[in-house]
Amino acid sequence: MTTFTEGKLYIDGRLRDAAGGATYEDIDPWTGQVFGHAADASAEDMEEAIAAARRAFDDTDWSTNHALRREMVVKLGERLQANRDRLVPIAQHELGSALGAALGPQVDGPLSYWNELITMFDAFEWEKSMGQRVSYGVTNDRIVVREPVGVVGAITPWNVPFYIAVGKVVPALLAGCTVILKAAPETPLINALMGELAHEAGFPAGVFNVVTAKDPVLTGEMLVTDKRVDLISFTGSTGVGKRIMEKGAATLKRVFLELGGKSANILLDDTPDFATAVAHSIVCFHAGQGCAISTRLLVPRSRYEEAVAVLEHTYAAYAGVWGKIDDPTNVMGPVISARQRDRVMGYIDTGKAEGARLIAGGNVATDKGDGYFIEPTCFVDVTSDMTIAREEIFGPVLVVIPFEDDDDAVRIANDSDYGLSGGVQSADRERAMKVARRMRTGTIGVNGGSWSSPDMPFGGYKQSGVGREWGLEGFEEYLETKSIGIAA
Repeated sequence: MTTFTEGKLYIDGRLRDAAGGATYEDIDPWTGQVFGHAADASAEDMEEAIAAARRAFDDTDWSTNHALRREMVVKLGERLQANRDRLVPIAQHELGSALGAALGPQVDGPLSYWNELITMFDAFEWEKSMGQRVSYGVTNDRIVVREPVGVVGAITPWNVPFYIAVGKVVPALLAGCTVILKAAPETPLINALMGELAHEAGFPAGVFNVVTAKDPVLTGEMLVTDKRVDLISFTGSTGVGKRIMEKGAATLKRVFLELGGKSANILLDDTPDFATAVAHSIVCFHAGQGCAISTRLLVPRSRYEEAVAVLEHTYAAYAGVWGKIDDPTNVMGPVISARQRDRVMGYIDTGKAEGARLIAGGNVATDKGDGYFIEPTCFVDVTSDMTIAREEIFGPVLVVIPFEDDDDAVRIANDSDYGLSGGVQSADRERAMKVARRMRTGTIGVNGGSWSSPDMPFGGYKQSGVGREWGLEGFEEYLETKSIGIAA
């Protein structure tokens, strides 16, 4: 396949090659062939990026010049919107995203959120008076001031890299931080394009830097361990998140972690149009490569056989629908890599070995092409102690678990190391809300409702992470709080 595009580093205000001109291949998951090449940064390159970001924060007015920050972020948003037709094919061919997903959360979603982030910035209260108070015989005027944390290392995953980069980079820049964006090695080009367009927008040197590298450990651990970096914002696996927290402890840097999930969707026995609700529970969006996707379906034992029959029919009908790259109604393509394909297939084999019953899929889909395709897969007769019910598979695999009553459903949903998302449906809104409030998870959809929007915080309980992204809470992740007392 002809090389589609090239990605460069953006460091200290310059678009440039990696030291020594090193590059690496970017593989198209649809074909398994080379899609493009990205700069392969070395420790030398990351050192320059960290130094530039530190200098830009300490020695320029970026942290205090609100008008400049707003101007630059608006310009970057305009440049990205003008280059939407470049973003979409990169999302398709670099991420393995079907067109329906690329036109939604992968590209158009984060672009549509841009102005709301600016509006939040405009309305933010940077300083507030706490009035006067006598303390130790002195009357004081008191002020609380919000200031930027400093240098931010933003580390993005490969499943929705542009969406997550926007959620990290834009609030951090608006808060007054300087940023080093480290792209996932599997998806370098969509983040490298942000650097190219920031350069076009005229960002001051060092304020925003983009680094791509084949080795995810070398450059990432430099960010995490360097005392010049004040905050790490990471989205990815729980295992890597634990390592970041451990490595970051030496410098006591602030750490934001958005990690894995094993979310439960509970359909109570009075769910309206039960069959449709069951059918809509299949795991297919972006081949199940989403941390907040509900991959555990909990159904009442009294309606369990009905649910299984619906799933058998739904998966059979979906078999001929998915896997079309340019169909705007299709949201499922391949998984990201051969390594991920093999990992997911390993979980499928484990599910069979542990006694779960496979009613759909379970195979590599060789009929879809030479890429990394796995059939939409569904296991029933699953118990909560099975590996496929406990671990994040990150592939198109749904597990179905029966429950006895509302209390049992809540118990099963909460019997997880994770707590990122989930859902509950009932004809009785109050009943559904009672269940939702008892679920130990950071986001929940009730009766098909969506929590996903730029003004709503996103994050998880337990091993699904620390802190929140998006919303006011996400903006405040990048701020420090200073209390000032002035003798009146």
